[in-house]
Amino acid sequence: MSKAGSQRGYHARSNEPWTRLSHRERKPGWFAYNPRTMRPPPLSSDTNSMKILSWNVNGLQTAVGSGFSADQLASRENFDVLCLQETHLQASFLASILFIYTASRFSDGVVGCFIVNTGFLRDPIYHDTERNVEAFMNLMQIQDYDNSYWSCRVTRLNYSGTAVISRVKPISVQYGLGIPAHDQEGRVITLEFDDFYLVNAYVPNSSVSYRVNDWDLCFSDFIKKLECSKSVIVAGDLNCARQSIDIHNPQAKTEAAGFTIEERESFEEIFSSKGLIDTFRKQHPNSVAYTFWGENQRISNKGWRLDYFLASESIADKVHDSYILPDI
Repeated sequence: MSKAGSQRGYHARSNEPWTRLSHRERKPGWFAYNPRTMRPPPLSSDTNSMKILSWNVNGLQTAVGSGFSADQLASRENFDVLCLQETHLQASFLASILFIYTASRFSDGVVGCFIVNTGFLRDPIYHDTERNVEAFMNLMQIQDYDNSYWSCRVTRLNYSGTAVISRVKPISVQYGLGIPAHDQEGRVITLEFDDFYLVNAYVPNSSVSYRVNDWDLCFSDFIKKLECSKSVIVAGDLNCARQSIDIHNPQAKTEAAGFTIEERESFEEIFSSKGLIDTFRKQHPNSVAYTFWGENQRISNKGWRLDYFLASESIADKVHDSYILPDI
């Protein structure tokens, strides 16, 4: 990329392609987002706070195979709660992993024992069973993070799925929306804490009609019911670039899933108009920032902002920082 200075006087680095302002329809005052220079000072260590991270991993097996370590991420970001989307795990595989994980932690001398239900392992995707099991054991064993919650697609492999790993024990946990027709793909996990509900969500985008006319309405009702008792934080991949600033080439993408008029109008209707605040956009109203890039698009910073933290109005002003990690 150009060695010229980036917007607002920050110098763009060649190894930070997200500092390149590549938006096709940029407006005056817009500038490329850079978390290295655009975050507030950290809170003092004695401040009562909770740090929540959200990440669409697009397949945990792929992430682990690429060298992902939740322990390293925890050391780097010191989060309290990690929300994951698109884990792509099937319930039978996860059940075996959780069984081994429980055995290795709570039984004497069982560490490293591979006891699995081999019935589902005939599928070629699980050809290297022991490596996969060991990798997931390493993934899940983060010191001081003793609470993990997983929701999986019931049948189809390599699709959907969510998880939450937390060092703070929630008051309660709920899986799905409570509607069987929407709860077969492991898209929602809700954790109740003292002051708020945390909803980890992976919103569908395979059918605009299904999303806009069915899923979104039920999801909105679900959140509305939660807000009757506590504030709500919605985290995750909401699969919609809600404004033109949130996608690098809006004019060319108006028919693409994730940026259709119907989806954007639905987003505003079920979230923004109901008082859920886009915390990143509130903090960075003119920053061009993305959370998803297509193949080979990150280097030129041609992406979409599809991932969000939305907060009830009653709690939005308590958010200290809302930022994106474009290097992960």
